[in-house]
Amino acid sequence: MKRIGIFGGSFDPVHNGHIEAVNSFLNSGLLDEIWILLTPDPPHKRDRQLTELEHRFNMLNIAFQERERVKISDIEDDLPKPSYTLQTIRHLKQRYPDYIFFLCLGEDSLQSFHKWHKYQEILKECTLMVAERPGSSHIKVDPQIMDKTIFVDHKSMDISSSQIRVNSMHEQSLNVQDEVLNYIKKHNLYTF
Repeated sequence: MKRIGIFGGSFDPVHNGHIEAVNSFLNSGLLDEIWILLTPDPPHKRDRQLTELEHRFNMLNIAFQERERVKISDIEDDLPKPSYTLQTIRHLKQRYPDYIFFLCLGEDSLQSFHKWHKYQEILKECTLMVAERPGSSHIKVDPQIMDKTIFVDHKSMDISSSQIRVNSMHEQSLNVQDEVLNYIKKHNLYTF
């Protein structure tokens, strides 16, 4: 059975930290492929305007065009909104019954996973795979979550999409691939 990692997010924009996380998941030897799922309508980000889905999808394709075993998908755009992870996982399991799915997360997401919509149901559907920062402590993470978590080695980068958007407004350096930066400038995203 194929072992598929699901790595979701709004990717507004995709940055080098995302790329390093994907590399860590693939280098773990635990996955055959990783599917990057672009979330059109994340329930926890309804307080801000997201960049057009098409632009975010194009930037993901640019960022991972050279990478094997990576599939970019906007499947969540066809599912009911808002985009809840549980709904997506159940849809994928029904559509691909012969695949084993792992939900790939960064360490920051693990710390807040207990706040996710129906997180206990997600744990019944799949195992979490977390890109672990060196020296991290998981003392505050619910044991029920830890029991369904696999950690992979990861050298994290202190970077976020929100910081990139702020930096771009002040014309400070961005931590994105050159090709992604060219796309951002060409389409005047994040106000240069």
